[in-house]
Amino acid sequence: MNRYRLTVEFDGRNFMGWQRQKHGATIQGSIEEAGASIAGQPTPVQAAGRTDAGVHGLAMTAHIDVARDFTPFRLMEALNARLKPRPIAILSCEQVDPEWHARFSCIGRRYLYRIINRRPPLTLEAGRAWHVIKPLDAEAMDIAAKRLIGLHDFTTFRSVHCQSKSPVKTLDHLDVRRIGDQIEITAAARSFLHHQVRSMVGCLVLVGQGQWTADDMTTALEARNRAALGFNAPPDGLYFTQAVY
Repeated sequence: MNRYRLTVEFDGRNFMGWQRQKHGATIQGSIEEAGASIAGQPTPVQAAGRTDAGVHGLAMTAHIDVARDFTPFRLMEALNARLKPRPIAILSCEQVDPEWHARFSCIGRRYLYRIINRRPPLTLEAGRAWHVIKPLDAEAMDIAAKRLIGLHDFTTFRSVHCQSKSPVKTLDHLDVRRIGDQIEITAAARSFLHHQVRSMVGCLVLVGQGQWTADDMTTALEARNRAALGFNAPPDGLYFTQAVY
C-alpha cells in the first residue's frame, strides 16, 4: 500500500464538513470517491483535523492510501480532474512513509477567522467571512484574547457534542488585528476542542462591541461552564490554515 501526503484547499459552504457522513457531501468523502475511481478500489483518506459544515480550508493536510503505484504528480492531477466541479483542490502531493499519519503525526494546528466589519452587505465575501456591522475595537479584542493563551480548562468554549477526552488544552497563540475593514483572528495549538475557535471568536466580538471586557473573558474561562459562553461565531469566516509536523 502506498501512502501520499496531500495539501487540500476547499470552500466548505456546500459541504457538511470534512468527515465522511452517511447523508450529504463532505470533503473526505469526495476525495475518497475520486481516489476510488482512479485506483479501482477503496482509497481511505485521513486528515490533520476535522472541520464543521461551512468551514473552509486553505491548506488542510491529509493522507490517502492507494494500492496502485502513481507518481505524486500524476495522482494529484487525476484527483483534481475527478473532483471537478466541486470546490476542492489538491495543491500538492508527495509520497510518504506508510507509518506517517496526517492526524497522529501532527504536532500543531492553525486557524484563521475572518470578520468583515462594515455596514454595506457582503458580495464577493458572502459565505467566506462573518459580516459584523457594529464597529469593533480590534485592540480591545486582542487584549482580551491574550487572557485565553496558555494551559486552561476550556469547557466554556467547548461544544456539548465534543468527543475529546479532556477539556484541558494549551492555546499557544491567539491574535487579533485589523486590516482596513477586515479583522483577522489567528489561533494556534497542538489541538482544539470542537467549536473552540468559533466560541472564542464569538466572545471576542462581544468585547469588540463593548458588551464584554477582558475581565469578562477571564470570568467566562474560569467558569468552566458552557452556560457562561457569549455565543458561537458562524462557520463562514473560519479557515484551517496549517498543520505542523
